[in-house]
Order: sequence, then structure tokens, then C-alpha cells
Amino acid sequence: SMGSPALLMRVVASAYSVAEKAATIVRNVMAAGDLGIVEKTGANDLQTKADRLVQMSICASLARKFPKVTIIGEEELSTDEVTEELIEDGHCEEILKKTCPAQYTGIKEEELVIWVDPLDGTKEYTEGLLDHVTVLIGIAYGGKAIAGVINQPYYNYEAGADAVLGRTIWGVLGIGAFGFQLTEAPAGKRIIITTRSHSSTLVNDCISALNPDSVIRVGGAGNKIIQLTEGKASAYVFASPGCKKWDTCAPEAILHAVGGKITDIHGNSFQYNKEVKHMNSAGVLATLRNYEYYASRIPNTVKQSLVP
Repeated sequence: SMGSPALLMRVVASAYSVAEKAATIVRNVMAAGDLGIVEKTGANDLQTKADRLVQMSICASLARKFPKVTIIGEEELSTDEVTEELIEDGHCEEILKKTCPAQYTGIKEEELVIWVDPLDGTKEYTEGLLDHVTVLIGIAYGGKAIAGVINQPYYNYEAGADAVLGRTIWGVLGIGAFGFQLTEAPAGKRIIITTRSHSSTLVNDCISALNPDSVIRVGGAGNKIIQLTEGKASAYVFASPGCKKWDTCAPEAILHAVGGKITDIHGNSFQYNKEVKHMNSAGVLATLRNYEYYASRIPNTVKQSLVP
């Protein structure tokens, strides 16, 4: 017999179901009409009832199954008030059928770090830009993002009343990424995707230097990486601090699983060990293809302004 599936595959399979539960919570909070918005550091840094409930649901559900895994979430919350209806115990059978890559078969619980953004694109969520919103569960080992789950609770929301709402994308390095149609951006077109609500002179100067054919401004790091993997954009460029490890961990794993690349503005890889600082202070540069083209054109003035 094959024995039981490797820990990594069990964690990913559980994270898949946990993310689907999270999406239901996100949609229910919106449908109920009271978002319970609080400002954290200002008007562009919001937390809603959905952020709070989803984080409790994800962290408590995964901690119950994998008690020795380190789980780091965006929101500072006590887990005391987790009610039983927030717990998701299921897993995706399909994922358990995949063979775990050999280099990950011996992983122990205490070697994994899970980075959770319960609701990426909170500001957009409060403004009704629902297609920008994602739930991010990133899984790191040895400081590297090796697996991720991204749920889009409102995928298809403009497709009419009969449309199936939401989708879950997942990936593991060495296996690939699933739940979407991998597509390359139009050849010879430079379509830059960047921040919608955290723009600055530096952000805009950096984009201008890349001589883009067009610029797309949307919320959410998860959303931006999906746009790269579906060929809607050629590069995600954010020359600013502000992005955090829980924004990039899951998207990085998905992007790397399909041969893309994400770094800071200087070309440094992100580190995801549990002691690491949470801020990606030197910005983000990501592409599905042609990373070197964009990396080579980031102005030195921009690089000097952003200290890793």
C-alpha cells in the first residue's frame, strides 16, 4: 500500500477546504449587510467582520488538525471566541491523490509556517469591487513558499444569477498549480498591473520607466498574481513598502509552481521563516515570463529609495 499521504499534501488538502469555508463566511458577511469596519492605521488600512471571522476560522481549523505548525495571520486576534461553526474539518480528496514531491516527503509539522491573509483587498471589499478580493493561505518550508491556496469568493459574480460563485486555486512547487487556465500575456505588449489604493510618486515613476503599453490598477496581491497567470498582465510592479508576507506567500507558491518569478524591487527572494519581519519593505516585482526584461529596467533611483 502507499501508506498515508505526506504531511504537506494533507495540509494543502485541508487548506483547500478551509479556504472554501472562508469564502462562504466572506459572502455571508457581505450579504448580511453589516461589515463591521474598523480602521487599523488609517482609511486605507481597514479590517472588517469578515477579516476577523475568516482568520479565526482558518487559523483554528488548521491548528486543530496540525497543532505544531506555526500559523501567522494578518489580524491580531485572540482565538478564544472561536465557535464550532467556524471550524472546517474537511479536505480535498483530489489533492491527496497527487504524489508529494520527493524533497518534501519528510517534512515535520514544526518545520512548516503558514501565512494567512483572511481577506486580501479589504478596502475593495468595502467598496464593492468584489472581484479584487481573495483569501490567501501560503505554506512555507525552509523559509521558502512551497505551496499555496488562493480562493476568490466572488469569481464569476458578474456572470448572472445562475453562475457558480467563487473558485479555489492551489499549487505546490514540483507539482504545478490548478483551478485556473494558465495563459501568457500578449507577446510584445507590456501590461503593468499595480496598486489601486496605495499609489505614490515612486510607484508611478517606476512604472513610467518601464514604458508600459497600459497600466491596470487593482486591489489585492492575490488578485494581481492571478492576472499574471491568466495572461491579463505581463508584470506586477509595486515600488513601495506596504506589502506583507501574508500577501505574497500563497501567490508566490502558485506563480513559482507554473514557472513565474516574484522578488522585491532589487531582485531578492522573499523569506518566510517564522522569525522574519512581516513587511516586504523593498516592494514587489513579479512576472509569469520575461522577468529579466522588467528587472533590468527598474531605475536606480527607485532601488535606492527602497531598502530591503
